[in-house]
Amino acid sequence: MSVPEQTEEDPPRSRPNWTFLTNHAHVLVCIATQTDIRGREIAERVGITERAAQSIIADLVRDGYVTREREGRRNRYLINPNSPLRHPIESGHSAGELLEMLGRVPTSSIYRQR
Repeated sequence: MSVPEQTEEDPPRSRPNWTFLTNHAHVLVCIATQTDIRGREIAERVGITERAAQSIIADLVRDGYVTREREGRRNRYLINPNSPLRHPIESGHSAGELLEMLGRVPTSSIYRQR
């Protein structure tokens, strides 16, 4: 089933009120796509505030999903693909598997192996 295209007379489509992935997953996808991405860019792509993006990055770093390395005035992020997904339903799967499934497999150089 295809979605009808929007015409100029149609009101603009708003963002969906729910998605299948959490903001934490969206931030992880952004980092996997661009390892030196800024918090402001993540916030824009995910549709959250910059403060919320920084808070989510801090969560991912604290819990070992991402490592932050300073490069000059910017951060570079490394993903730990072996980190287990947190919900009991997904507990047998890893962050790397999630990124693979979404077609966002980063180059091995940004993976931090445990």
